[in-house]
Amino acid sequence: MMEKGLLSVACHLIPSYLYMNKTLIIQAGVPSRAFDWMARRAGTFRIPAAAIGLLSLVLITPAIGAQTGAANSAQQPGAGAQVRTGVVSGYDSDARLANLLAEHQYARVESELPQLPPQQAQLYRGILANRNNDTGMSLELLEPLADSIDQSGRVIPIKLLHKTLGENYLREGDLARAAAQYESLMSRVGDRLTTDELDEIELPAKLLPLAKSNPSMTVDACDPFEMRVERNALGLIDVPVYVDGHAHSWLLDPTTQLNLIARSVARDAGLKISTEAVTIHTLRGKTMQMHMAVIPRFTIAGQLTLHNMTVFVYDDADYVFPLSGYHVQGVLGYAAIAALSSLTITDNSTVFVRPDKQIGPLNPNDHLKEGARFYLDGEQMIIALGAPTDPSDRAFLRAAGDTDSRMYAVDMGGQQTYLTTRYYDEHSPDFQNEKTHPFKLFGAPQIPAVPAFTAETIPLTVGGVPVEVHFISVLTQPLGLVVRDDIYGLLGIDALDQLREYTFDFRTMRFSIRPER
Repeated sequence: MMEKGLLSVACHLIPSYLYMNKTLIIQAGVPSRAFDWMARRAGTFRIPAAAIGLLSLVLITPAIGAQTGAANSAQQPGAGAQVRTGVVSGYDSDARLANLLAEHQYARVESELPQLPPQQAQLYRGILANRNNDTGMSLELLEPLADSIDQSGRVIPIKLLHKTLGENYLREGDLARAAAQYESLMSRVGDRLTTDELDEIELPAKLLPLAKSNPSMTVDACDPFEMRVERNALGLIDVPVYVDGHAHSWLLDPTTQLNLIARSVARDAGLKISTEAVTIHTLRGKTMQMHMAVIPRFTIAGQLTLHNMTVFVYDDADYVFPLSGYHVQGVLGYAAIAALSSLTITDNSTVFVRPDKQIGPLNPNDHLKEGARFYLDGEQMIIALGAPTDPSDRAFLRAAGDTDSRMYAVDMGGQQTYLTTRYYDEHSPDFQNEKTHPFKLFGAPQIPAVPAFTAETIPLTVGGVPVEVHFISVLTQPLGLVVRDDIYGLLGIDALDQLREYTFDFRTMRFSIRPER
């Protein structure tokens, strides 16, 4: 039993050691995709521990020397000089905590706060408040740190600070201050951002400067209501809206931070479209020209009215799906969905809405208190689901400050559900003697297909409620996308449709379900 326990602990410590040194290993020349493959298979002993240890030392040692040399050469008198402290094997606590944040290990980050220096602890408390959608607390913690962190010259805290402040201001509707944070991020450390990091912030960083002079959006009070929605040709949810009195159906997608509108819809509504434009590529995986407009009066389902709503304008041909013939008239992103506050989507095409700003007195029992925790991380909605089945795994994670949960992303605007190599590495015996098929990520032609199994039934636990989802692809290799490989899976509309109903309450940050009948 003792040997088994030690084996289980080692099984977790080896990949943890690798992830703690991820930056150095990649700097040594190992591609990110190869690193993920190595680290995850180390955790299941598909690569011998001794081999992993030797390989990591070979890779890390020269990187440490290079980093030390660079650090020493940088210690010259002047404004940019700094002394790096707290470095363990060339890897400081900021890098380790940043990796935990990237993997959405929020409980582990929180467990380490008492051991951090006060200012560093305040930074990470502010980031965690942002992930919990408590923008007021996040701003209160982070704004006083801006000058000192910028003056420190430390790249990781500067990245985290300005990106988080930008997200906070964006959720608060302060587009000018949000734009300023992304501009500051790019001017200070833009040349130090990875391709994945640049892609992650492309939309707000490029689009918000077009709107920084716009008036603030306001929302009329509205009591709870229900609305009938439609399923479009892609199987996604379209919501009835009025654009300055003109009726349309817009795609519901809370993972999109901004609201989008087709040029033809903006033109028919008589909106003033900006002459200035920017070029983006991450929205649809291709180059698109984007403009900006303001909708004076925007109404959702004839019930909830928003004034001076900023939208970003795309050419109609850039957001059409030729095989289905579906043309996206507009996208209702988080900037507008936040006004809805709580959404319950049912299997009979009805959505119940509980706005936070109501005409009548608020019902204190109307806030969802049960269910799974979920978090906002940029354009991702991250849900904490389930627990490992092995008791030794659970004990290890609890000792490390984990909550026995696994982090999944949910995408109501996505058609494709899949589980990643993180899930596969914990359940590989379930797929022995099964055949794989090539899995291709929708909308990402640059990502090559990877081998995957099809799981007939996947059991999940959502806030203590067991549920099964069926016919889900389980990937055996990383996709090579950090935002996807660092989660256990992505739940798209094809998985959510297998539920009788589900609720997202952005006030309490809880996700609850009623399983299929």
